Amino acid sequence: MKKFDNYISNLAVLCKAGEEDLSNEFIISGIIDKFFVQFELGWKVLKELLRYEGVEASAVGSPRVIIKEAYKVFSFVDEAVWLSMLRARNDMTHIYDGQAAGRLVQVILKEYIPAFAKLKKDIMEYYGGNIPEV
Repeated sequence: MKKFDNYISNLAVLCKAGEEDLSNEFIISGIIDKFFVQFELGWKVLKELLRYEGVEASAVGSPRVIIKEAYKVFSFVDEAVWLSMLRARNDMTHIYDGQAAGRLVQVILKEYIPAFAKLKKDIMEYYGGNIPEV
């Protein structure tokens, strides 16, 4: 699945975020941008997998609906974490505050990157390494 391949590639870059100079505003901004991309790829991968599984809600374009449906279908989806990511993405899209950005980067490093990595691992295990071409 092309979306899943992109998800894996972007995640590999995002996983290096903790090695960067987190006092640099440009680096902080870049980590947040990579997080936004990773989140978009993540919910869209879930949408495609729901479509593959025949879930009607996959026709909806809303990340919130997709996350909630994925939680119902896939036992490995952590609804609370993914909804938290959605709120963080929405909040930071409209407001730039250096302190808020710094706090978000800490959450990205401690919670969201591990959640993205867990989703990758769980999808691969669920589909036995044969990710559907959807």
